[in-house]
Amino acid sequence: MTTRTALVTGANKGIGLAIARGLGAAGFRVGVGARDERRRREAVDRLRAQGVDAFGVALDVTDDASVAAAAATLEQTAGHLDVLVNNAGIGGGTENGAQDPTTLDLDVLRTVLDTNVFGVVRVTNAMLPLLRCSDAPRIVNMSSNMGSLTLQTGPQMAAYAPSKSMLNSVTAQYARRLADTNIIVNAACPGYVATDFTGHSSTRTPEEGAAIAVRLATLPDDGPRGGFFDDAGSVPW
Repeated sequence: MTTRTALVTGANKGIGLAIARGLGAAGFRVGVGARDERRRREAVDRLRAQGVDAFGVALDVTDDASVAAAAATLEQTAGHLDVLVNNAGIGGGTENGAQDPTTLDLDVLRTVLDTNVFGVVRVTNAMLPLLRCSDAPRIVNMSSNMGSLTLQTGPQMAAYAPSKSMLNSVTAQYARRLADTNIIVNAACPGYVATDFTGHSSTRTPEEGAAIAVRLATLPDDGPRGGFFDDAGSVPW
């Protein structure tokens, strides 16, 4: 295969856009997965202006039909997939104590899990046939050290943090299931990055946050499997 193809979900802004840019710089043709047509188109235009071979993929990770259509688009466009970065995620908000565990709104929890966990499973399973056509397939799930049961960093967010804990466990399950294949699966923590999600309250750039995802997406064949990593190395579960 002369052209390596990647799909990044939630790639129209922030860390996702930076990951798409980083993979483009590494020589990948990058599918920009996003729900909103205008934002998706603008992201593709920005990436192309920066020299990235980018194309849009209409994708709502919470919708079965949308995910199936995205897989069909990639099959028609590339015929295979080398890298899947499951980046799309939501925080769930903190208004009115929405993520206080003692008053947790279960609808908030369901909504967060639907994107951050169920969406990852939905997209991954739809894309596996295309990943199996690659010589060196990689899956990177964008997690957070807020999901680390050891570290328990950041503010108390009783929907978001457990969603990342579950995502980490799902990542380990995929790695176990695919251990005898060439598909390498890992979870990445981008750190506290200046994005809409954090209210741009950090000095860490999206490009800095994206670096670990790009690194895991381009691991050699003997690279680590089923791990949780940030810039400094392994993150405790």
